[in-house]
Amino acid sequence: MPQNLSPVILGLWPIAGVTTIGVTQADAIATIETAIAHGVRTFDSAFSYGYDGESDRYIGPFLQQASPDDPLEIIGKVGQRWSKDRQRVIDGRPETLIADAETSLERMGISCFDLLMLHSPDPKVPVAESAGAVADLLTAGAAKRVGICNATPAQRAEFAQVVACSAIQTPLNLLQREALIKEIPEAAAAGTDVHVYWTLMKGLLAGKISRDHVFSAGDSRPNYPIFQGEARRKAHDAIDALQELAAESGLTIAQLAIGWAASQPGVSGALVGARRPEQAAEIAATRILGNDILEAIQRVVRSTY
Repeated sequence: MPQNLSPVILGLWPIAGVTTIGVTQADAIATIETAIAHGVRTFDSAFSYGYDGESDRYIGPFLQQASPDDPLEIIGKVGQRWSKDRQRVIDGRPETLIADAETSLERMGISCFDLLMLHSPDPKVPVAESAGAVADLLTAGAAKRVGICNATPAQRAEFAQVVACSAIQTPLNLLQREALIKEIPEAAAAGTDVHVYWTLMKGLLAGKISRDHVFSAGDSRPNYPIFQGEARRKAHDAIDALQELAAESGLTIAQLAIGWAASQPGVSGALVGARRPEQAAEIAATRILGNDILEAIQRVVRSTY
C-alpha cells in the first residue's frame, strides 16, 4: 500500500451500478476524483464489479494518468462473474481466472495489478488449481502481488501452499470484532496484509439509518442478524453514544468507525465504498486514531453493546 494520506482503500463496487440505483458515469468519475483529491491512493475493483466491468473502466484513466511520483495502486479480483441472465457465478477454473484477469487489465488500460486476489474459492474447483492460475499471472508479470478473499483458514492455507499470499480481506467493524481474536493477528504474524471491509456495516455505522427505518423490498440488509430485533436495538444504543463521542472529537461517526478499524493492530487498510463525491470526501478524511479516543470508543461499546 502506498504511503498515502488516507488509510482508506476506496471500494469501487458502489459506483459499478449493480446494487446502487441511479449512479451515473459522471457520479462515478467525480467520486474517484474527489477521493484522490482527499488523499486516497488505493482502489479496489473486480472483474465482476459492474455487468460490463464498469468499475474497471471508470478507474482505468486515473491509473493511466497517475504520476510515477504520486502513484495510484489498484487491487483487482477474479473468480466471480455474471451469467447471461445477470446472476452472479463463482468460477475458479484456471482458464476463466486468467481470461478475466486479462480482460480486467484491458478494460483499465494497464499491464499489471498491484494486487490481484482470488475473489471467492469455487466449491467445484480445488483451491490449489485456482491458486495455480493466480501464480501463473504473477509469474507472467500481470500482478505484483496476489491474495485471496472470502476464504476459510483452510482455504487460505491451501492457497498459500501454491503461491505466497500477500493479502486477505475480512469483515471488521466496531460491533463485529471477531476477526481481531485470531484471523487478523495470525495474518499479521505471517506478514500478510489485511484489508478490512464492512467497517460501516452496510451504512449502519455511518449514522444514516434510524431506529425506525423500514428497509425497502429487495434490500438485503434485514437478512443480517445485526439488523434484527434486540441486536439492532443494542446497535443503535451504541451508535447514539458513538455519535456523541465523534462530535466531541471533531469527527463524523463514519470517520470514527473507519478510523477505529484502520487503527487496529495488523490492519493494513480499511476498504470502504462511496457512490457520491461528498461520501468520498468524508471517508477519505479518516485518520488513524490516538490511544485516548480508541480507549473511549472501547468503553462506549462495552457499556452499550
